[in-house]
Amino acid sequence: MLSEFLAGLEAYGYIGAFVMSVVGSATIIFPVPYFIVIFGMAGTLNPVLLTLAASVGSAIGELTGFWLGKYGSKALIKKKFKWLKSAEKWFDRNGFLTLVFLAAAPLPTDIGGIIAGTAGYSRTKFFLAMLIGKTVKFGVIVYAGYYSLRWVLQYVGL
Repeated sequence: MLSEFLAGLEAYGYIGAFVMSVVGSATIIFPVPYFIVIFGMAGTLNPVLLTLAASVGSAIGELTGFWLGKYGSKALIKKKFKWLKSAEKWFDRNGFLTLVFLAAAPLPTDIGGIIAGTAGYSRTKFFLAMLIGKTVKFGVIVYAGYYSLRWVLQYVGL
């Protein structure tokens, strides 16, 4: 049953992982646990290529939060949120590393994208930070799936 499920995931391939990652990361309010599917796909696909497909897709999807901050910032500034001004100051000093950390950690990354867009951060630097962090995150997820699922399949004799 497990091997049939993994074979079904393999049918989606790298393009499926890429698309799932774009869509999963583009959601701002409702988190989508697409990383569970990526974990499952790791049992049958090349881990390096799967990590790259999921990372690039996820970094592209995170641009929605960035654009929301960039083009929706006028509404946020009108409200004069004190925390937003503090976050922007922090971001001006430590933006790149903060974004890499947010992308790599199991934390909501959208708030970082919104603040980066509001602060006028470079889209290219934002994308690069997301790509680095997401590569770390998906590298851990994919290799955990790759080794654990293969071990389980060997253990049960499949």
